[in-house]
Amino acid sequence: MSDESTYQVQFWKLRKSEGRRRPWGVRWVTAGKEHSESYATKALAESFRSELVRAARAGEAFDVASGLPPSMTRKRQAGTFLELAVAYVDHVWKGAPPNTRRAVVVNLAAIVPKFVTDLDHPPAEEDLQRLLSTRLLPPPRRDESTDAEDRAVASWLRRASRPVEDLNDSLAARALLQSLSTAADGRSVTSSTWDKRRAVLHRVAGYAVEIGLLPANPITGRRVGTARTTEGVDPRVVVNPAQARQLLAALTYVDASYRPDRDRGRRLRGFFACLYYAGLRPGEAQQLRDTDCKLPAAGWGELVLSGSLTGVSGEHYNDGARHADRRPLKRRRREDVRRVPIPPALVVILREHLDAFGTAPDGRLFHAATSDGRIRESVYTRIWKEARAIGLSPAQAASPLAARPYDLRHAALSSWLNAGVPPTEVAERAGHSVAVLLSTYAKCLDGQRDTYNARIQDLLDPEA
Repeated sequence: MSDESTYQVQFWKLRKSEGRRRPWGVRWVTAGKEHSESYATKALAESFRSELVRAARAGEAFDVASGLPPSMTRKRQAGTFLELAVAYVDHVWKGAPPNTRRAVVVNLAAIVPKFVTDLDHPPAEEDLQRLLSTRLLPPPRRDESTDAEDRAVASWLRRASRPVEDLNDSLAARALLQSLSTAADGRSVTSSTWDKRRAVLHRVAGYAVEIGLLPANPITGRRVGTARTTEGVDPRVVVNPAQARQLLAALTYVDASYRPDRDRGRRLRGFFACLYYAGLRPGEAQQLRDTDCKLPAAGWGELVLSGSLTGVSGEHYNDGARHADRRPLKRRRREDVRRVPIPPALVVILREHLDAFGTAPDGRLFHAATSDGRIRESVYTRIWKEARAIGLSPAQAASPLAARPYDLRHAALSSWLNAGVPPTEVAERAGHSVAVLLSTYAKCLDGQRDTYNARIQDLLDPEA
């Protein structure tokens, strides 16, 4: 804005000029200086003129040079929410690890399509999210060419994305927060997903405050009622010890009949056994080295965990290539370790694994013939699916029982708690806080209800 401002503002009626691409004109005068803007439709022109009139009635002083009041000048300088999201990703990209970059991109890809104006012919929200997460937000992918359909989707989003200034509208901010509770297909998301989206939105709005686009963070202190869903583990996914042994044995039959040369099931039996017997996360098992294992000839052993190996797609790295990301233990400092005692059954399985398959050049027990040596989640999930089909009855295979490899960790922690191990000890072995452990993993083993019923019966009626 210039230094000269005025309260002397005069508005003229809309004028239509035939034959122009934007025929509808808005004209107004500030202290004798005429201004005009043109729009493609009468509705857009009326909306802009109404905004000018509201600012004048609110007592704002108009800048003589630009003809705009301060509220509209800030809105134009702020740009759209899409532009703010791109700027925030650039800001985060400089020093954040790949998993953090991915989390920001994924959550913003879900938020940006929900803060748009009502333009004609909107693309499907799934298409908007896909394009945002793969092309528009990750810096390494923005310059890649796209097909005509994706260009049309991107063009619509750039035109429809609402101004950042609209976040100052209490109703608009509340509506955006409420919309975060639904997925692209209209289904409700879990409360943890909503919390993650809100957290990213809060940080983006905070960044807008830092760079002067917003006077204050409009998300601070603002929460809305969302459909809260339980975050605890579904008891139906938890296997009992007999079922776990059955599934681990079934892994030895994967590939055995038609591709014995690959032997994928036997190679990963120890990996899945670590999830069940030691309660490891998949990334922790992938980072496990022979030097981290104490495997005596008899009795209990120990694993000394020092990190996690995860994978992130190439668009979340500066060079655009896929990498294995070696990270510290979850919510721990890089130098921290976690010691996990392991039962004799796992000691035997790991000793057999080392005898049969050895280690990777860096000493890791579980590895693949890829550039980074990491076993892809899609690979071990597919192998686990095949093992379930072999090791479970048709009814069990059709149920949620151990549907995902991670459910083996759920079963481990649940079984330790039900065995009477103090929650503090279970939390230490699992790398959790006690509060998270009790709210998430304190579930009963499959097939143990009769035992518990008998205990209750003995308490209520000892003579029965």
